[in-house]
Amino acid sequence: MFFYRIPEPDQALVISGAKAGASGAQFRIVTGHGTFVAPWRSRARILSLDLYEAELEETCVTAQGISLTVQAVAAFKVADDFQSIANAARRFLDQQDQMVSLVGQILAGHLRSIVGSLTVEKMITDRNSLAQEVKSASSDEMEKLGLVVDSFQIQEIGDPSGYIQNLAAPHIAEVEKNARIAQAQADQAATEREQEANAQKAGFVRDSEIKQASARAEIQAAQAEADQAGPLAQAKAVQKVTEEQTALAVKQAEKREAELVAEVQKPADAEAYKTVKLAQAQRDSMQAQAEALGQGNLERIVASKMVEMMPAIVESLAKGLNGANLSIVNGAEGMGQVVTGLVASAHSIYDTLLSTIPGSVVAPTPTDNSLQKT
Repeated sequence: MFFYRIPEPDQALVISGAKAGASGAQFRIVTGHGTFVAPWRSRARILSLDLYEAELEETCVTAQGISLTVQAVAAFKVADDFQSIANAARRFLDQQDQMVSLVGQILAGHLRSIVGSLTVEKMITDRNSLAQEVKSASSDEMEKLGLVVDSFQIQEIGDPSGYIQNLAAPHIAEVEKNARIAQAQADQAATEREQEANAQKAGFVRDSEIKQASARAEIQAAQAEADQAGPLAQAKAVQKVTEEQTALAVKQAEKREAELVAEVQKPADAEAYKTVKLAQAQRDSMQAQAEALGQGNLERIVASKMVEMMPAIVESLAKGLNGANLSIVNGAEGMGQVVTGLVASAHSIYDTLLSTIPGSVVAPTPTDNSLQKT
């Protein structure tokens, strides 16, 4: 309706006129609902209940005499109770744009005062306490103005003198040192892990190469065995044939030796035996003749007869070799050895016969060399 006014939720309608308001005020305050305002008898104006922001940047001196630049931000508004709205209306209704500047100055004064009682270290380590102290110190003044500070935050502390930077230098150096140590340890650990990984990799490669080499060796051994199987079997067969041939040759040699004994030695022995018996018979005959002639001529007669019989004895021995399959080695030398043996055998027979004659002396058996010389 034309005379009906409704304030917004973040507004307070301040109506001044003849009718007194709450608490004896000369105006009425309407929030949250509408009301009739008679233009000829009342005046209605709006007081904002919205949130305001005040930014501060103040140069403060600490208890140590260190000059610092403090940047802060405050959020404030008109309080919701009717008394605070009335106080704010009395002070800011026609100059609401001045609230930010006024509040900023009030807070800046309390900020400088509180910083002057603190050290730089305290401010750095406990900014929240500083902000709460500023907020608490300004609460009475803000209440008289009908305002309330919702929050106060220290955004930054500037250090034109470099005190904070110097204060932080040892810590920065310590942090940098620890960072370098940590980085070095990390690099060392990474290097060790890399070396371990490389060692494991090398071990795997080595094991793989060993297995491959072993497999190749087995393959080559099997191939070589397969390649040698044929020649080896052939060599074994040849060796077996050679052994059988050798055994056969030994048997043939033994057989031939038995044949030679039967063909040569036994006939020769028989013939020699026959010759000895004949010689004994002749001896007996000559002995009988000698006894007739006289004892003194016996040895001469016997020797003469024995000399006459020597060719017959040698011939008899030679006949024992007739027809024998006798192999002569070393040529003429071998033949001489055979003849020498026959003569030695004849001489042995001669000595045997002569030894039976009483009073006879047996001559020494001639050697091979003496026979060859004669």
